[in-house]
Amino acid sequence: MNKTEYEVRVEKLQALREKGIDPYPSQSQRSHQVSDFLSAFDALEKSAEAVTVAGRVMVMRGQGGVSFSTVRDGSGEVQLFVKKDQLGEEKFELWKEFIDRGDFIQATGTAFTTKRGEKSVLVTEFTLLTKTLLPLPEKWHGLQDVETRYRKRYLDLIANDEVMTRFKMRSEILRLIREMYHAEGFIEVETPMLQPIYGGGAARPFVTHHNTLDVDLYLRISTELYLKRLIAGGMEKVFEVNRIFRNEGVSYKHNPEFTMLENMVAYEDYTYNMDLIARTYEYCAQKIFGTTVIKHGDLELDVKAPWKQITMVDAVKDVAGWDYMAYSGNEELDKAKTDAANLGYDTFPGFDTAHSLGELLVVIFEEKVEETLIQPTMIYRYPVEISPLAKRCPDDPRFVERFEQYVLGQEHGNNYSELNDPIELKARFEDELQKEKRGKEVDEIHKTDEDFLEAMAHGMPPTTGNGIGIDRMVMLFTNANSIKEVILFPTMRPKED
Repeated sequence: MNKTEYEVRVEKLQALREKGIDPYPSQSQRSHQVSDFLSAFDALEKSAEAVTVAGRVMVMRGQGGVSFSTVRDGSGEVQLFVKKDQLGEEKFELWKEFIDRGDFIQATGTAFTTKRGEKSVLVTEFTLLTKTLLPLPEKWHGLQDVETRYRKRYLDLIANDEVMTRFKMRSEILRLIREMYHAEGFIEVETPMLQPIYGGGAARPFVTHHNTLDVDLYLRISTELYLKRLIAGGMEKVFEVNRIFRNEGVSYKHNPEFTMLENMVAYEDYTYNMDLIARTYEYCAQKIFGTTVIKHGDLELDVKAPWKQITMVDAVKDVAGWDYMAYSGNEELDKAKTDAANLGYDTFPGFDTAHSLGELLVVIFEEKVEETLIQPTMIYRYPVEISPLAKRCPDDPRFVERFEQYVLGQEHGNNYSELNDPIELKARFEDELQKEKRGKEVDEIHKTDEDFLEAMAHGMPPTTGNGIGIDRMVMLFTNANSIKEVILFPTMRPKED
């Protein structure tokens, strides 16, 4: 009966131990990362100085008394040139018999250029650091199965170089955002992930229970209400890179757990954040690519500030041919719906449950306009009915000072001038309760937070807040078409037995 690869490697493991060789030592004596070795190669080769590299064996080939192997660490790959007459017969036989692709090893030797001109380490000594029991995916084929890639990200990182590059860029984007915001006087803060009342957004929460306090708590759907408490307490510019949890569907652009950048700035309105968000994308692009033009598929997207700005009313009128301003008020809602139905929009999700012109406007916008917003665009002046935490526009109280930024037909964040009138805030929350009584879905309703209202009654200065969906921003920067490509461990449907 043929043995499995696992069984063969377990036998090698046992044989190594019988020889007194520890297959899992605690430490390496590495002197050089691969990148450092390669950058100093000429000097090292000239001096014949001994170096020690360490990493995972990715390729093994050779015959007779010669073996060529490729070792990878976190900085790169280098070839090991293993010769019997350099290593010694006993050690060379140990290498051939017990070292497999995927094992971690430490190799000591000198810089050496092969006849083919490849920079290598001429190995004089080696140590096994980790004996692996399962084989790696074939490097030259990569790891292509999408389910396996997402469920076993560690194999994806090993097999697909572009995946490692993508997540390094994600880290760099976050570093650059922090660099920029700290330079502009922001304080980075942390707010609760477990909240007694979920708020700051319209989404279905995850519910958990605290045994000692015997209370239900919610994983946050936003940090907004807590950031506003900090502004009320005297902080003027705060931001948080936060994990957000929303108990909703999974798709190419949605994951139940995702990362947001949220800020609050005192004494400014939403136009401040229109500028700040555009400059955030511009700053990161310029630092990473040396240009503000980002290539995504066949498209070239220019994130240079300022971005195109258009009202929601005008965007819907231009793209969908339905004009919100043609109706005098909600008393004409039936006529507005009839006109929209004649355009074929009565099949849109939310059409039947739209109880105001503002809600109808958003239904048409989401179904007809969003997908057309490919180049960076800011849609502003949202209807008050769907924006309970935003300040009304002084020139038209039907709208609020709110905008969302769009790229590649996807919303990247939500931003507005914060409503700080405690009496109107309370009335807005009460209106949200009326929506619940009308049968609106729970994830369309903002819950009343009495503690937050009390904080607002103590006073908060004029304030604007913004949000940037970090995952979608990384999708843009790394030419990814699915949010699962930019989250190391995305939420997956449980595998069937």
